Amino acid sequence: MKTIISSTGNNAASPFDLRFGRAGWFCLLDEETGQTSYFKNEYQDTGHGAGIRAAEKAIELGATKVISGDFGPKAKELLDKFNIQMVILTDDTRTIHDIVHKIRN
Repeated sequence: MKTIISSTGNNAASPFDLRFGRAGWFCLLDEETGQTSYFKNEYQDTGHGAGIRAAEKAIELGATKVISGDFGPKAKELLDKFNIQMVILTDDTRTIHDIVHKIRN
């Protein structure tokens, strides 16, 4: 199972980003191996459509779950269509490490 976590940076110490389509980075966690990798969100500064493009990236990466603070209606629709679970967290004081650690345990 692969989980995407919206992040402000490209390492485990980075704070969680409440924004999905406008997040700076995405952490991809392979829950089977525990391995993480980071992908820059190329669509972060797009005028419009950032959420749907981020959802397309999640599909491309093979994610089965996405953790973020909010999802726009078009992103939600696309993620639902591909049966990708959306988990909403509202605590932006957590780091990616905190979230990954919680998932693993």
